[in-house]
Amino acid sequence: MKSLYPCIWMADQAKEAAQFYCSVFPDAKIEDENPMVSLWSSGGEKFMCLNGGPKFQPNPSISIYSIFPDEKELERIWQKLSDGGMVMMPLDSYPWSKKYGWVQDKFGVSWQLESNVPEGIRQRYVPALMFTGEQFGRAEEALAFYTSTFPDSSTRFISRYGNDAGDQEGKINHAQFLLNGQLFAAMDSSFSHQFGFTEGMSLVIPCDSQEEIDFFWKKLTEDGEESMCGWVKDKFGVSWQIVPTVLPDLISDPEKGQRVVEAFLKMKKFDIKALENA
Repeated sequence: MKSLYPCIWMADQAKEAAQFYCSVFPDAKIEDENPMVSLWSSGGEKFMCLNGGPKFQPNPSISIYSIFPDEKELERIWQKLSDGGMVMMPLDSYPWSKKYGWVQDKFGVSWQLESNVPEGIRQRYVPALMFTGEQFGRAEEALAFYTSTFPDSSTRFISRYGNDAGDQEGKINHAQFLLNGQLFAAMDSSFSHQFGFTEGMSLVIPCDSQEEIDFFWKKLTEDGEESMCGWVKDKFGVSWQIVPTVLPDLISDPEKGQRVVEAFLKMKKFDIKALENA
């Protein structure tokens, strides 16, 4: 499998946002862009900014742990992300970290900046899922489901709330798990956050074959929802895009690119052969 990566839903600011993030994060560059999508990467880790209209926007239910052991670099990034944004937890020393802060940037994307490097992990950006509202208490169930669905997956550790945490006692306050060899984090929160999982932040699954597409589509729509153009919502409300890796090449084909676009706009689950024959 290719690497999973986050997709940030924008109204019409995908290019502007991608350029902003490339100015914030180290070793960052624009990978590809068109009127709909801007792909950018930092240190080889990919993100997508999508012009989807005003219907959805990102919120803290999916944030990005961003690991920078160099505290001066972390502080520089913090200042840029804070400009025009909102500080959710001040950048400071905490019991779990020498330097940590949580900020929502001017595009609504939440970043948890962290100086501690997880043992054995070289990944810089870690998607973190918060199970709140009607999903509160389901983080452990989700970990079991996700690690049974993706290859090269396991739970690294689970930390739970203590008996002083009220209705959160015994629930997950922080967990780390691997999907496809990539680190993810999860937590439960019973607080009234007024947000939950939406299409505002989704996770992209690039698939090399129809067999992969069929497998993930079947697994992630179990008690979930199908949508158009490769989008699904799993039983926990998390949105995924199950996308063939050949799609960008097909779209950029000067002879049949437009026909490919017209074809996939009518699809729910992507059909690679139908796209190639468009």
